[in-house]
Amino acid sequence: MEFYNRLKDYFPEEELKKYAHLRDLLTNQDTYHKAETEDYLLLYSEFDTFIFVDYLLVSGKTRGKGVGTKVLNMLKEKNKAIILEVEPPDPSVPDTEKRIRFYKKNGFELADLIQYNRETEDGSALKLDIYFWSSTPLTQEEVMDKMATACDEVHNFRSMLHYGRIQADPEEVLELKEPAIH
Repeated sequence: MEFYNRLKDYFPEEELKKYAHLRDLLTNQDTYHKAETEDYLLLYSEFDTFIFVDYLLVSGKTRGKGVGTKVLNMLKEKNKAIILEVEPPDPSVPDTEKRIRFYKKNGFELADLIQYNRETEDGSALKLDIYFWSSTPLTQEEVMDKMATACDEVHNFRSMLHYGRIQADPEEVLELKEPAIH
């Protein structure tokens, strides 16, 4: 439960899974893992061809000291693509822009052709951006396929039990836009 309190103190409520859901993922989903030290907390799923980062939290006292980069480098050493969700930039929430700069500094790209819109428990819209890193080129179609797997295997894992609904049906929450023609 201690790890969950750390998450609750940092992540917006609408982005946070219920404790029972996370416990179920950690206990019953072979792909889902937790890595935790005093300096960071990482919850992620490792699939055959990619890693989905569900939550990455660097403690306030070590933020800005390279801890997050070390964690991402640890994942990059597995030589698999890495996919994660990031709040879109919001000038009224400075941390959103800091997070985006952090991921870009670490080689992540915005999947700008993927629209990802979920619904919170109270029915509000929750728009998130998808960022990805890969040592080999990835198309946005490939990123979207991986994100659909993450939706099914992570967000939707026993979601009927914990929320009474499917959290993120890929057919409904993910959309690939056509690239702009210049």
